[in-house]
Amino acid sequence: MARCLQLAKNGLGTTYPNPMVGAVVIHNNRIIGEGWHHKAGQPHAEVNAINSVNTKELLKEATIYVSLEPCSHFGKTPPCSDLIIASGIKKVIIGSFDPFAAVAGRGIKKLLDAGCEVMVGVLEQDCKELNKRFFTFHTQQRPYIILKWAESNDGFIAPDTKTRENREPVWITTPASRQLVHKWRAEEMGILIGTNTAKADNPSLTTRDWAGNSPVRIVLDRELKLPKSSTIFDGSHPTLIIAEKSGEDAANLKYIKADFEKDLPVQITDILYSEGLQSVIIEGGAKTLNSFIESGLWDEARIFKGSTHFGNGVAAPNLEASGKTSTSNFSGDLLTIHYRL
Repeated sequence: MARCLQLAKNGLGTTYPNPMVGAVVIHNNRIIGEGWHHKAGQPHAEVNAINSVNTKELLKEATIYVSLEPCSHFGKTPPCSDLIIASGIKKVIIGSFDPFAAVAGRGIKKLLDAGCEVMVGVLEQDCKELNKRFFTFHTQQRPYIILKWAESNDGFIAPDTKTRENREPVWITTPASRQLVHKWRAEEMGILIGTNTAKADNPSLTTRDWAGNSPVRIVLDRELKLPKSSTIFDGSHPTLIIAEKSGEDAANLKYIKADFEKDLPVQITDILYSEGLQSVIIEGGAKTLNSFIESGLWDEARIFKGSTHFGNGVAAPNLEASGKTSTSNFSGDLLTIHYRL
């Protein structure tokens, strides 16, 4: 099962909206086939694992390990549980149940009804952790939320706005840390900023420093005051503008209305859920970040502390985390990751 998880991780950022899944076929304590899910619409892990077995006659005496319950429905591909049964495999070891309503135990039932021996719950917590985005989306009806910011060594996320002359970021971290952030972007489905960040930094919110898909850009623009010259309006990537007013949709640009006087983070997560986004990085300014912290709507916080000294400016959010925390030195910056209980 540990090998299944190792294989599954290869799909981080490319399998959406599907989960990451790995599968291994064993015969006489020897791996004879393995596979993982590469991309939505392409064969699932079980299919790739079974197809990789050179001597198909061995499948009748083999065991298949899979990190998530095999699907039982026709989506873009046929049901994996049907393939397992048709291949003659009689023993199936599963990491965790699939919370997706179209599966949710049906794959296991189909295998049992066909006479397969089924075991569920091997390294179950590890399997759920691997697909924390998928599980959060289907069990809590919201995306997995990652807060991210960089702060100076004296606790500011930006200098005083009076000292800024151009619409561009003021860098706090090293180039290597900035590249890591672009890697993170390639792993998530959405990235969100507020109006002030969009005005001050004019960001592109893409993965230009890393190979991979750029996330959907989400920008809060309550009164539609952002300049149309802003990079987010360049049409290069799917972009959502959340505002109180209606805007004119265009190529890769969609406006969605929200009531900014009510609990905005809850409305945002409802919107992102309806848009099918399983994860989002909140990379906005202090106001946006603090609103999610105060609402208790976050799962993970990734915080860089650089060597830059501002003296004054915009104070970093105050995060009182009670879950697991890890701290490391990354290329000269201090990186702390908090996991909310």
